[in-house]
Amino acid sequence: MSAPHDAGFTALRSQLSEAASEFADGPDALQEILLGIVDDVDRAAREPLEIFPVCHHSPASATAMARRLRERQPKVVYLELCEDMAPLLPELRNCTLPVAVQAFATDVKGFPVEWAPLSVVAPITEASAEYQAIAYALDTPGVELVLVDRSSDHVFQWEPRAADSTQPADPDAAPPEEEAALHGDAVGVEIGDLRPRFAELEEHLLRHGRVRHWSEWWHQYVELPLGDSDHDTYRQVMFLIGSLFRRLAPGDTRRVRVDEDRERHMWTRMREHLAATGTDPADCIYVCGAFHAASRVEEFGVDGTDTFAIAPRTETVWQHGLIPSSHAAIEAQFGLAAGSVSIAATVWGKNLKRTGVAPYRMAGQAGARKTAKAAAKKTAAKPAAVPPGAAPDAAAGSPAPDRLTGFLRQPPVLDRLDEDELLGWSVEIVRAARRNGYLASTADAIAVFETSILLAGMRDRARPTPYDFQDAAVTCIEKESVPGRRDVRRLVEIMMGGDRIGRVGYDALPPLARDVHDRLAPLGLPLERRGVQRALLDIAGRPELALCSDVLWVLKYLMPAGAARPIMGERKLGERPIQESWDLALGTHQRALIELGYEGVGIEQVLEQRLRRAAYSPHATAASVLGTVEDATLYLRSRRLADELGTRALEVLAAERSVDGAPEVLRRVRRLLAYYRTSEPVLPAWIEAFVTTAYRHYCTLLPTACTDEEATVGQVAAMLGFLFGMESLALSLGCDRTQLELAVAQCHPEEPAKVALLWGAQVHLGTLTRAELRTRCDGLLGNPLVLPAYPQYLSGFVQALEPVPGLADFVVEAVSNAFGRLPDPLLLPWLPTLIGTLRTSGAELAPLLIREAGRIFPGKLAALDTWVPPWLAPARPPTARPARGTSGPRGAALLAAHPQTCDALAELLGCDGGWAAAEPDAAGAVLLGRHPETAEALEALLAGV
Repeated sequence: MSAPHDAGFTALRSQLSEAASEFADGPDALQEILLGIVDDVDRAAREPLEIFPVCHHSPASATAMARRLRERQPKVVYLELCEDMAPLLPELRNCTLPVAVQAFATDVKGFPVEWAPLSVVAPITEASAEYQAIAYALDTPGVELVLVDRSSDHVFQWEPRAADSTQPADPDAAPPEEEAALHGDAVGVEIGDLRPRFAELEEHLLRHGRVRHWSEWWHQYVELPLGDSDHDTYRQVMFLIGSLFRRLAPGDTRRVRVDEDRERHMWTRMREHLAATGTDPADCIYVCGAFHAASRVEEFGVDGTDTFAIAPRTETVWQHGLIPSSHAAIEAQFGLAAGSVSIAATVWGKNLKRTGVAPYRMAGQAGARKTAKAAAKKTAAKPAAVPPGAAPDAAAGSPAPDRLTGFLRQPPVLDRLDEDELLGWSVEIVRAARRNGYLASTADAIAVFETSILLAGMRDRARPTPYDFQDAAVTCIEKESVPGRRDVRRLVEIMMGGDRIGRVGYDALPPLARDVHDRLAPLGLPLERRGVQRALLDIAGRPELALCSDVLWVLKYLMPAGAARPIMGERKLGERPIQESWDLALGTHQRALIELGYEGVGIEQVLEQRLRRAAYSPHATAASVLGTVEDATLYLRSRRLADELGTRALEVLAAERSVDGAPEVLRRVRRLLAYYRTSEPVLPAWIEAFVTTAYRHYCTLLPTACTDEEATVGQVAAMLGFLFGMESLALSLGCDRTQLELAVAQCHPEEPAKVALLWGAQVHLGTLTRAELRTRCDGLLGNPLVLPAYPQYLSGFVQALEPVPGLADFVVEAVSNAFGRLPDPLLLPWLPTLIGTLRTSGAELAPLLIREAGRIFPGKLAALDTWVPPWLAPARPPTARPARGTSGPRGAALLAAHPQTCDALAELLGCDGGWAAAEPDAAGAVLLGRHPETAEALEALLAGV
């Protein structure tokens, strides 16, 4: 597989062989590595199809790319980028860079379900070689752009799968800052991932280079020397670095296999295109990462083998679009130092001014017309600049002259100190620090200036780099604390170019996002801008804004927190809004809005799909499905969907064997019943079936739940609340009350709170009187062994207010008796437990107790001394009962005055007798004599009036 040796690299091979023999124990291992690197460079340089190695977001690569494209004008550009992303690239002209091309899939087929949703992003910045190639190919007539890297589907096909597989995550996870999270959890794909994979090698380079991280090493020892180099020197150095890092990579079999499969895939696609179109390889250029340029696979080159079979894609349907990106997001996802991409953008601008190279920019983007005119003038005026002493570039496939020897031998170029630039940096960072709360002064600016020069000298640099200046600023200004939100290191990054955040234009948005902007147009707000904007909706005065309100509530449901946040107004079942106020940040959360477009063509469709997905999930519960019914009614106003999801809730409830969701089921059923009773002529069939099924279901589970230690008191109380609250409706629909009575009779709880709850249920059913309940509570207070558990009994009584709210006065009585009868040595240690129990178990029911206590207790302090509790007041003597056959004068007079009432009562009781022809009093006496019970009831009614 080794290419024939060329005379151009003979001297370099001899020198490396002598060095290997001198510095190693033997020439074999080291010589094989060093000479193999030279062979890789020679082989890549000889390839007839020109290989252009690049590094991601490298200003030197972008400058060399722009220069080479203007010199050679290739007809076909092969680019290392996912082949299925090609249709999206023309939309870059409608965006503000940086942006990322994204492939997104929610419904996965052929992958583990735990990986969903799948997302792949390829970020693109203006200061990158890939953008220069894309802009050239798309804006130059007769040039074809072909993406040859594996598809997004193959990215996940080649990922390892384990039993507990989850979506593969990048090891350099993004920090929680908003700008660094623009890519979400997507897998990053970019051109030229050039970094040592051998940790010891990277550590060695950083230590001897006197730098802190890899980005600074690359800037100092690669970016600056290659910024002014000729084409052959640039290619050979990048081939050398890529081959070195590849040969010294650890033996990770899986990663090596993925790298080699990518190279096989790319060369196979290129040969297929050449064969299909008949294009001459001399008219093509292959833009790829330097790590993949010097490949050793058999499929390498236009004359390589065709033994690699590309696997078919899975049935997963992929959606493609553009999402906003930022420098911070790129740095976080690909493990770069903070601020390195911003510094690269600054160096890119300096390279253009120094070299005179005209960059490519797509027509329609900011500055494209001006740049195009400038490039045309420069191209017409003079040829591209060539460094002094550089030989003409060799053509692809011809023997390349040895430029590596001269490059490796030349001493480092010590740029002279640009005092004006450094002084401007020092003054600007002090100004920025003072704006952010630092006590910085002119003395600090001088200190930063001198410290930057000192640090550069210690690191063998005559001219301080931005990284030297950043360290000096942190040392001289930050000192001990950070007074504001940003530290000095972040201020330097902003000053050097800032975290530029891209934006996807309206024309490049998916249909759903464009539809949202169109429907919110009546608000009159620039929603594409970043930041928070306030929207005021006077729906009563402008009824057309009701449609905007519907859109905003759906966006609040679908998008992350903060994208659409209501300040005033709420949406409840059966209510219509009058006025609303919103804080909108759709421009800040543009990525989330774009990803909604991958799920459907409208937000209502996306919401319906999500509701169905939640309802039919294997982990769905009856409570969660009822929540989807409520959401469908609230946000979509869809009776059809609500009925479908309600039927699903009925199926899920019938299959449940626990009572965990009983409280939520009770709350949601109450809200839905109240809504349907006020807005519909009849109840939907599904909710009637749900009530009857739940009635029988909870009756069956009640005895088990009372003895189950995992079932809480609140859950049992919710079951009883459903049974007692829905009893009248359930009985009218055919249920049997005997089933409820038997279920309560079969309950034998042991937990004190559940015992008290059962007593409350028995009072409601009539099997336990209040007098008996009061006697039991008195027995608890009189038993010293039970007193420590008395708070739990009270907790059960409080929870019993859910199914039996009429017990509120008794609960107040039980608490009052405890405070009145227990001595302080026993009461005070017990009081925190009581308060904690009531707070945790009865927070929702406390208002009911407070109202009842306010009704019972006196309103003034002076009345407390003479106040007697109602449960201690003497009983009223019974009213004397008239003898049978007689009636009091008041009853006879009342019946005589209102004969219609007596007739109605007689008919209700089934009496056949009529009024006798006698005096009114006598007739009333006769009738009352026949029906003494009615007379007693009327007497009691009059006594209460």
